[in-house]
Amino acid sequence: MNLPLNTADRQFTLPGQPEITVVLRPSLRARRLSLRISRLKGQVTLSLPQFCPMVQAENFILEKESWIRAHLADLPSATQAGFDRQVPFAGRTLTICPGQGRQVELKGDLLMVPGRESLVPARVKAFLKVQARLALQEAVDDYSQRLGHPYGRLTLRDTTSRWGSCSTQGNLNFSWRLIMAPPEVLRYVAAHEVAHLEQMNHSAAFWAIVERLFPGHQAQRDWLKRNGEDLHRYQF
Repeated sequence: MNLPLNTADRQFTLPGQPEITVVLRPSLRARRLSLRISRLKGQVTLSLPQFCPMVQAENFILEKESWIRAHLADLPSATQAGFDRQVPFAGRTLTICPGQGRQVELKGDLLMVPGRESLVPARVKAFLKVQARLALQEAVDDYSQRLGHPYGRLTLRDTTSRWGSCSTQGNLNFSWRLIMAPPEVLRYVAAHEVAHLEQMNHSAAFWAIVERLFPGHQAQRDWLKRNGEDLHRYQF
């Protein structure tokens, strides 16, 4: 059985219900065929040696079909924001409810969102981004003053590969989804990126700065490794 190959996009389509697209990634450094499934996006990628015969790639994918389908079925399902649904916020779980007026309001463990339900995802996202900026600005200001290194811009993005970054110009970038994590996790990431203002590396000197700014940070790093991926399943 031959799988259709899209040579322009370097993709295989695995027939079945549902069809599965496998992205081919030839590499001069690859010594063998290996499959990877992104738990954030569900993308299936086959890494293979640069001059691997296509029939070998086809057979490998077919042999691994059961494994691919089992792992895709095990991925966490996406959760769309809406009334009576829940969303994490600062380490708590909030229930989204209809609200009054024009502003999203936090009342205990209820997130009161005005307007029709079709507007809920955008309004919840806007609320989370505002809260993330406030919390991160406070943390970054604190740590940069203690370190004695000013920073440039503070930018929020919806990144999937990293929670924060620091440019050589001293600009700090963070994922706004950090506001869904416990506050100490957000503050650890802020301390981590501020430490890069002095050490643009991950040397022992860098980690010493992180420890000085946020003592005992290993627990927060471990939390992100265990739970960070789950924050991306909430859709807005």
